[in-house]
Amino acid sequence: MPGINIPGVTDKYNTNNTVEKLMQIERIPLTREQKTLETYKNEQDAWREVNKKMTSLRESAKTLYSFENPFNNKITDSTQEFAITATANRGAQYESFKVDVVQTALADRFLTSELDADTKVPQGTYTYKIQDKTVTMRWKGGSLNEFSTALNRRGNGIISSRVIGASKGKKTLLIEGLKTGEESKLIFEDDAKTFAETSGMIIRVKPKTTSFLSSKSEIKEVKAASGNPQIEEQKGIPSLSEKNIMIKEETVTVPPRGAFSVAIPESALKKSTSRIAFSIQAESVEDITVELNKRGLRPDIPDAGSASFKDITIFNSPFDTQLPEVPEIQRETLEEIVTNSVLFAVLKNGKEIEIPTSSLLEENNPKIELEIKNSDYEGLQGFAIKNRNTGYQINISSMEAYSPDENLGFVPQHPVTQAQDAIIKYEGITIKRSTNDIDDIVPEVTLNLHDKTEKTATISIKPDTESAKDALINFVGKYNQAISEVNILTQNKQELIDELDYLSDAEREKYQGKLGMFVSDSSLTSLKSSLQSSTQARYPYSDQAVITMLSQAGIATNATNYSGYTPSKLRGYLEIDEKKLDEALEKNLNDIKNLFGYDSDGDLIVDSGIAYLLDKQLTAYVQTGGIFPLKTAGLDSKIKASEQKITRLEGQMEQKEAELRAKYGQMEGTLNSLENQQTTISNFANRNNGNR
Repeated sequence: MPGINIPGVTDKYNTNNTVEKLMQIERIPLTREQKTLETYKNEQDAWREVNKKMTSLRESAKTLYSFENPFNNKITDSTQEFAITATANRGAQYESFKVDVVQTALADRFLTSELDADTKVPQGTYTYKIQDKTVTMRWKGGSLNEFSTALNRRGNGIISSRVIGASKGKKTLLIEGLKTGEESKLIFEDDAKTFAETSGMIIRVKPKTTSFLSSKSEIKEVKAASGNPQIEEQKGIPSLSEKNIMIKEETVTVPPRGAFSVAIPESALKKSTSRIAFSIQAESVEDITVELNKRGLRPDIPDAGSASFKDITIFNSPFDTQLPEVPEIQRETLEEIVTNSVLFAVLKNGKEIEIPTSSLLEENNPKIELEIKNSDYEGLQGFAIKNRNTGYQINISSMEAYSPDENLGFVPQHPVTQAQDAIIKYEGITIKRSTNDIDDIVPEVTLNLHDKTEKTATISIKPDTESAKDALINFVGKYNQAISEVNILTQNKQELIDELDYLSDAEREKYQGKLGMFVSDSSLTSLKSSLQSSTQARYPYSDQAVITMLSQAGIATNATNYSGYTPSKLRGYLEIDEKKLDEALEKNLNDIKNLFGYDSDGDLIVDSGIAYLLDKQLTAYVQTGGIFPLKTAGLDSKIKASEQKITRLEGQMEQKEAELRAKYGQMEGTLNSLENQQTTISNFANRNNGNR
């Protein structure tokens, strides 16, 4: 019995193969269009890649002449790096200066006494203050660790805490301020103060003050200050003297041309944290030069005097000096003296340092409240008041010395560190700051203090040639990548890929498909020629310039001066002679900076140089609406049209294939019917022949 044949399913007559061969012919336009679409996409990818490489080169070039160019970068060097380092901004001057770190700025760090490991911190409101910042925590009670964790969560950059294991079974709680400086005292309030006392962190003390300059016995004659030039006085002006100084109701009155010195009590000098508080005020009086200018130079002989008894007065006979008559000599007119320089710190070595009182003689005679710290003046021993003024008297209050720690009402029992300012000597000048990062002494330079210097540190500000070198190496790399991209796209030479030994296998395969893709495109060859011209040109920005060409800085197409023939050297790639570049950067950094970008017409805008020209040339190619974006946009239209055509052709192919399969299916059905009829007739004939 013949097998069952289903038209369109079985392939008894090889119709599937026949239809497929016919469809291959029909698909020729579709296949051709698909290859065209693939070409468009490859070309678009190639344009995007070359646009990416040129954009990268442009950005690298811009960094070489922009405001943030690497040639203005500065580095610092310190001879005492463990104690002081520095960071320099781009605007810093090349210089060296000397610094001594007397002390670094510290914050308060207080420990409790050793506590049992299971000590509980009582419930309450815990308040901690540093300057005008406050941390308040409502605590429900708990262990030391729980309290420390909760406090750290609320510390807000003001305070922090830590639990430290002490001896066996004992712990201590450390609470520290996070702000340095003498004014950043850690203050305990509410239950925080109670717990600090009970845990042995602080102890109550009574504020102690020492008053002085309240009696005339403390006033001493002003001695000549060593190390200070003497002020040349007018002839005939009274000398500075302490004789007419008066003290009444704790106020010292210093008349014009009055002067005195006072020593600070020894008890107040023992603590470096001690402070001396007092006020000073100027009061306008009749200028003594008015009366002095009325006097002549002849002797002023007093009268002979008299004697009185009850209502009787007897006058002595006048003196007969028998001096010859001499004409009165007219002296030079004395000028009034007006100065704010009246208060001085007296040091142990006898030197005096003026304490500024610039507003002393302002209108309305303001009272100036002063608070002098012992640590402000190294070796402070006392004060000198020199009222050189001729028309002002100076009123000074009695002085009071006190310790700010004791003034808080408590002192720490176990301080790890106590808040203090940083003290440095910059070129011999003593300077105090509340932080260890000081940026207001040397312009554009921040000093970072770490520890006390063992000897005077020298800080040097130098050019950062390493960052400049890295930027130049990066520029050369970007330039060579851009040139290699152009070479591969515009030339059909296998060696262009083979000589790029840094490529991976995947990249080589990718470039293989790009080789010679844009042989007939003149835009790329024109761009390459412009780039080469810019890098090889001369830029004489100044008659004194040593380096006016890139090759003079060790960067050229044949920087190593190899004499043999190498095809790759003709491709336009740049090479670097590292030794020559290092030497140029060390000796002629400014020349190299101007080589990449300089102002040629004095309008303070860069308008010439290698990097400037490369940026200008590449912008026309890579910017929005530039040559490369236009080419990719043009291919977008072609790709869209090709995809639409392919969609249409694919629809036609599906319809054609359906029609062919329907026709061949009918043909198979007809053939099967005829074959069945033939089989039926044949079987009938065979039966008839058998019955005979």
